[in-house]
Amino acid sequence: MIVLNKSLAAWTTPAFTSVLKAEIEALDGDALPLQAGLARSSHAITTGFTAIVLNAAELPGALRVKVGLSYKGITPGCSCADDPTPLDEVPEYCVVQFDIDRKTGVATVVLLPE
Repeated sequence: MIVLNKSLAAWTTPAFTSVLKAEIEALDGDALPLQAGLARSSHAITTGFTAIVLNAAELPGALRVKVGLSYKGITPGCSCADDPTPLDEVPEYCVVQFDIDRKTGVATVVLLPE
């Protein structure tokens, strides 16, 4: 479960974007749809990602926030001794939507087709 209470508390302040960015970047990457958002590799690296807040809106009962996630992926080989496939990290980017419940701070996240 993702809970973004600090971001919810900062909603009407100028610090909202920086608070949300910090809260998202502190999340366990496995809670985000990084694997599903891959475009250039086959395995998402779920650590060291960065969040870019693209926009936010207030809905009845929730805050809806569109966020870009910049992270890395790899395409691992077969791990054979003669496998020529390098394990280079490839930059990846996906856009997700967080809906933050205004009462509880509980957030759902979905991958957007962008």
